[in-house]
Amino acid sequence: MLYIYNSNKNINIMLTPAQITEIFCFVDDFCIQFDHFFENHPFSDECFNFKKVDYSKFCLHPSEVITLQICFHHSAFRSFKSFYFQVAIPYLSNLFPNLPSYNRFVELQSMAFFHNYFFTKFSCVGQCDGVSYIDSFKLAVCHNKRIYQNKVFKNWAQRGCTSTGYFYGFKGHILINSKCEIIDFQLTSGNVADNNEQVLQELCKNVFGKIYGDKGYIMNSEKMEFLFKKGIQFVTKLRKNMKNKLMDLMDKILLKKRGIVETVIDQLKNICQIEHTRHRSPINFYNNFLSAIAAYYFKADKPKLRINKKTQSNYNPLQLTLDL
Repeated sequence: MLYIYNSNKNINIMLTPAQITEIFCFVDDFCIQFDHFFENHPFSDECFNFKKVDYSKFCLHPSEVITLQICFHHSAFRSFKSFYFQVAIPYLSNLFPNLPSYNRFVELQSMAFFHNYFFTKFSCVGQCDGVSYIDSFKLAVCHNKRIYQNKVFKNWAQRGCTSTGYFYGFKGHILINSKCEIIDFQLTSGNVADNNEQVLQELCKNVFGKIYGDKGYIMNSEKMEFLFKKGIQFVTKLRKNMKNKLMDLMDKILLKKRGIVETVIDQLKNICQIEHTRHRSPINFYNNFLSAIAAYYFKADKPKLRINKKTQSNYNPLQLTLDL
């Protein structure tokens, strides 16, 4: 375990050099396959044009950039700049011998954007096991009093509202399984509703079974029928003005455990630092979002969904299997 002495207190970096090397090898293997795939399968689009890049001209490879970002989200630092100057340069230079200046590293983050996106989307997600929890969380990019002064996210961020009040920024949508592994994620503007049809279709592409959510995911019968045909059943609480319906006992138990997704969001915000208001580029904002999701994937101790089997007289182990 690596400890840094700073401001008269020890800061636990949470990752050993062996763990950092293991993460780098995992990321580097994916980046090599990523470059090899697009080299043999040319892809051109009006917005994006993938070409072969000679990374030897740069001081860092995209895999090194992604690894350093993941290390930051595992640290106790709230600012990447502080982490870079107080940890990366003095203590990680033996693992990353060609570390550039901080300003140059910020420029290299945009170079690693596509590697970071595809790595997080395909390599840092779990598998659906039939029991899933869904929720959204706000990602404010500035204080409400500074909305009109914010020029970085002009025409990108939007005003939204949550149970805690109004904000200006984006919304993160995550879907987790019973092992608290993130199955899929989406990033939308702040004014997109939780039960938006396009968002749900993207999140539920590779999902089956039952999905438990809050009242924000109550939808009309047409959307429910469309998802039900795909083998997906949404289970939510009812509003006061809705008719009461019978619910299976196991669904009631698992719906009460919905707070586990709030624990995952809390760790993303307070441990992985997925939300802050110091962004100076939309691309680096998305990079921070992706690397926080990847850092959560490499966490050794994830929250656990606990069910007391002894107190359930009608428990059937063949009906549902949960890792305790």
